[in-house]
Amino acid sequence: MTPEDYCYNLAVSPGSDFRYSLQSLPLAQRQALIAVKAFYVETMQIAEECRDPGVAWSKLDWWRAEVDRLFTGEPQHPITRALQPRLASFNLPEEYFREILDGVAMDLDYDAYPAFTEMTLYIHRCGSIPALLAAEILSYRDRRATPRFAHEAGAMLLLFELLYDVRRHAQIGRCYLPEDEMQRYSISPGDLLAAQTTDRLRQLFASQAERIREYYYRALDFLPDVDRYAQRPLLICLELAMALLDEIAEDGYRLLEQRTHLTPLRKLWLAWRLQRREKRRSRSLAATK
Repeated sequence: MTPEDYCYNLAVSPGSDFRYSLQSLPLAQRQALIAVKAFYVETMQIAEECRDPGVAWSKLDWWRAEVDRLFTGEPQHPITRALQPRLASFNLPEEYFREILDGVAMDLDYDAYPAFTEMTLYIHRCGSIPALLAAEILSYRDRRATPRFAHEAGAMLLLFELLYDVRRHAQIGRCYLPEDEMQRYSISPGDLLAAQTTDRLRQLFASQAERIREYYYRALDFLPDVDRYAQRPLLICLELAMALLDEIAEDGYRLLEQRTHLTPLRKLWLAWRLQRREKRRSRSLAATK
């Protein structure tokens, strides 16, 4: 198995939003995005898969050393071997990979957050940083606005994932809903293990969804027209997440009873529609110059 095959098998799961976001990209960009995603998935699994804290910290230390090897040209892991030839081509900073590992360390140190303010560093490291890496691979012209778009977009996507997986996280003893916001609705972590979404839980989930929407609109406000087409994979991920969030809201935020999904056909159509829209916008923009 080649390093590229290893990354693809790990990162591009069937039916995932990420898979649909890769449509029509040049091979080099697609492989770089997949390698970055694989690095994220592999390292973020440490906290969930290692029940022994000592083993988890040892694995994290190994990955910190592997990042050293990656940037000195001697990577050992299939993921870093896939990343290594793409570092210079796409200007992928070493500190970004270290920030992701610092986010993994936060998962080993904390299983809950007192307030949203305390979560922002985690959101930056595990949400915004992967999106900033993606933005570099996709390229952009506006060096000020587009990174801000990526930062907010990555935060939105992580917040959506944390809400969507709220029950699964509760089952492994983790909670990414701020404690003060849970207390506002008289919710305890144990309530997240129930098989029924009460009115109080529904209100809590709706408040989290409102924050996600705020990040979504803020991200779009930052993205300049000149970079919209280049950044379309991130836009597709945002579009699919928002469509699923709307489905969840329409169903009454029954996140504890069931897993709401978009059908593959709908995902394909939404991704195709966005791509076509952004291509037309790009052509129109070029015609006015």
